[in-house]
Amino acid sequence: MSSAKPRVIVTALFITALLGTAAAAAPEELAVKAGCAGCHAKDKKLLGPAYHDIAAKYKADPKAATALLAKARSGGKGVWGQVPMPPVDANKVGDADLAAIVDWILKQ
Repeated sequence: MSSAKPRVIVTALFITALLGTAAAAAPEELAVKAGCAGCHAKDKKLLGPAYHDIAAKYKADPKAATALLAKARSGGKGVWGQVPMPPVDANKVGDADLAAIVDWILKQ
């Protein structure tokens, strides 16, 4: 038995554990944890756009999830006005959880 095979199994278990963590909490709860809910609401504009407005804007964009993940991590301004969006700290919300939030937003 090669030493690579146990590493593959351990890696697969690690990835499964990470994905399980994202699925364990509801995306709305994750959005609160990430700080998104301080500026965004499901159906009305607060400081930032409503989640359903974001989903409508990116509905036909096949690259929307990738673009929104990058925007959430880096922050920015100009897409929805001049109020800057702060970056989502990777130490606060992991990539799998952030992907679950973005997926949930795009399904609004």
